[in-house]
Amino acid sequence: MMEQYALLIAATLNAGTVLAIAALGLLINEKSGIVNLGAEGMMLCAAIAGFATVVHTGNDWLGFTAGMAAGALLAGLFALLVIWLNTNQYATGLALSLFGAGFSAFVGTRYVQEKLPERPHFAVPGLADIPFIGPALFKQHPMVYIAIAVTVGIIWFLYRTRAGLVLRSVGESPESAHALGYPVRRIRLLAVLFGGAMCGLAGAYLAVIYTPLWVEGMVAGKGWIALALTTFATWRPLRVLFGAYLFGGVTMMQFHLQSQGVDIPSQFLSMAPYVATIVVLALISRNPTWIRINMPASIGKPFYPGS
Repeated sequence: MMEQYALLIAATLNAGTVLAIAALGLLINEKSGIVNLGAEGMMLCAAIAGFATVVHTGNDWLGFTAGMAAGALLAGLFALLVIWLNTNQYATGLALSLFGAGFSAFVGTRYVQEKLPERPHFAVPGLADIPFIGPALFKQHPMVYIAIAVTVGIIWFLYRTRAGLVLRSVGESPESAHALGYPVRRIRLLAVLFGGAMCGLAGAYLAVIYTPLWVEGMVAGKGWIALALTTFATWRPLRVLFGAYLFGGVTMMQFHLQSQGVDIPSQFLSMAPYVATIVVLALISRNPTWIRINMPASIGKPFYPGS
C-alpha cells in the first residue's frame, strides 16, 4: 500500500512539472504586463519539435533545446505583433494557440507511429534507496528538480535583483518606467521570449519524457491550465509550483482511482483537473480586491511610447 502511495506522489511531481515549467514562463510574461493566451499552441509546436529531434538524434537534451527554440520563435512572432504593432493581446494569443494546434498536427503526421529510443531511468544515489521517500521523491527525471530550481531562481530574480524590480515596474506602470529611461518594449520582448521558451520546454518534456510519443493535440488543455495557474497563484512563483503539483495530483488521482476499480465513469475523472481549475478560479474571483492587489496594473493593456 505504501509503495502505491509513493508511486502516486512520484507521478504527481512528474505531472505537475509540465504545468509548473509553462506557468512559471507565463508568470514572467504577465509580470511585464503581457498576457499570452497562445501557451497551448506554443506547447504543441514545441512538443513536435522536441519529439522529432529526439527521433532523429536520440538525445533528450537536444529535444528540450529544440522545444525551447520553437516556443521562443512563436513567442517572438507574438511579441512583434503585440508589443510593436499593438495588436489586441487576447485575440493575438488565441490566434497563436489555434495556429500552433493546426501547424503541429500538419507537421506531426509522419511522426505518429515513431518510437523513441529506450527511456533512461534516473535515481539520486543514496537517497533513492530510502524506503517510501526514495521512490516518491528521488527517482525523478532531472527536469523535475530543474523546475524547482527555476522557481527559486525566479523568486530571487523578481524580489532580490534590480532587473526583477525593473521588470515588475514595467508591468505596473510602463509609462513611468519609460519616463525613467528604461526600454519598456525590449524588456517586454525578453519577458515574452522567456515565457515562450519555458512553454516550449514544457511541451518538449511532455512529448519526450512524460508521454514519450506524438499524438495530435496531446497537450490537451495543459496550456490553459498553466495560464489559469498564474491567476490561481496570484502571480507568486512558489504558489505556482504548489498549484502545479496540486493539479498534477488531481490528474494522477483519476488514474489511481481507475486502477482501484472505483465505479466512476472515466469521462468524469478526465474532467476532474479542468473542473478543479474552474472551481478554484471561481473561489478566487469572489475577492476581487485580493486579485487587484497582486495583479500587475498594466496587464493586457497596450503601451504607446509617444503618448
